[in-house]
Amino acid sequence: MSAFVIDAFEFCRNNGVREGQTRVADMPRLAADCADNSGEIRWSIEGGQTRQGYPSMTLSVAGTVQLVCQRCLQPFGHELDSSTMLVLGKDDEEADQIEEILDDESIDVIVGSHATDIRDLLEDEALLALPQAPKHDVCPDTQLLDSLKTEKVSPFASLKGLGGQKPE
Repeated sequence: MSAFVIDAFEFCRNNGVREGQTRVADMPRLAADCADNSGEIRWSIEGGQTRQGYPSMTLSVAGTVQLVCQRCLQPFGHELDSSTMLVLGKDDEEADQIEEILDDESIDVIVGSHATDIRDLLEDEALLALPQAPKHDVCPDTQLLDSLKTEKVSPFASLKGLGGQKPE
């Protein structure tokens, strides 16, 4: 069994803690959304229970990934820093019941497993932390953008001169 595969319920019951670093290159779904696969993600997982006694895990990811700016199409470093709580149900039915009881949009309820690969959970959290449309705060090279900004001429401007003429 891999060091990344845990019994999620036992992990929560024992208040387990794991932390480490994983290269972006080792997260294929995340790497596919990045400009390149450089960088590392620092992560931690803490097991515990909710106030209601449900098993829960808090996942945190942080690090810099290279994304492509949607304005200037140049790569840039984007800082990830995200944390979420996952509450575990034994099956879909129990997960639905827990979700209804907790009634909290900030908490995700999932079906737990006795053989959970935490790499998948961490990669999911990193993917969810990516912006939908990544952009620089201020693009460093606006030459391409500036070349696209030309004065817009109305399609009716050429007709303007014809307005005062009457046919003979």
